[in-house]
Amino acid sequence: MSVAAGTIEFVDHFCRAQALSTTPGMNGWTVKDTSPSGTPTYLCVTEDGGAMALTLAATSEAEIVTMYQNDVLPLDLAQLQRIGFIVKVAGVDSATQIAFGVASAQNDTLDSVAVNAWFRIDGSADTGKVVIETDDGVTDNDDNVTGQTLGSAYKKCEIDFGKGLGDIRFFIDGQPVGAETFSLLGITAGQNVQPFVQVQKASGTGVAAITIAQVFWQTRYSYGS
Repeated sequence: MSVAAGTIEFVDHFCRAQALSTTPGMNGWTVKDTSPSGTPTYLCVTEDGGAMALTLAATSEAEIVTMYQNDVLPLDLAQLQRIGFIVKVAGVDSATQIAFGVASAQNDTLDSVAVNAWFRIDGSADTGKVVIETDDGVTDNDDNVTGQTLGSAYKKCEIDFGKGLGDIRFFIDGQPVGAETFSLLGITAGQNVQPFVQVQKASGTGVAAITIAQVFWQTRYSYGS
């Protein structure tokens, strides 16, 4: 048969009435909520075009809320071209951690996620500044400064894999960020990942939130011989 090749593009605007649950819902989105007694929320909100808001509870406790694909890993890193998020944050304090990008299996401790490429806010260091990180299971490249912040205004955060896994590039509002050369060349062949958003607090009554207006990605495909 003849060879067929092309790209697949996906965009989710969250323009619907959906509350996430532990059962995969529309487009595979699932929530994991690690909250002893509080009641964080994770539902679509009214925005221009819709958005998904993950908001921690005011209960004084440690809480972790993850929006992911239930550890079903749909994206082959070797075929992934780009992934992006349009996001804003609120209520970030010194006990807050936020990460969004791609990841292998979820872990409540962000640094224990085996393979990842993501944007991150570590409130213990700074409540607004964004850093970028990659980990391929061999090399853990953490806390690279971007010179950018996140707050009450939406920003478009994109990770470009189009130049290959040895030259991964990060962009915020279309501008390249990070002086490092990012690589995932140490991954196991066939490594897949999932789109991933996690917001958590170590303690306190803070109500940190991330609102996601859009998630988009592009992958390649080919088949035939």
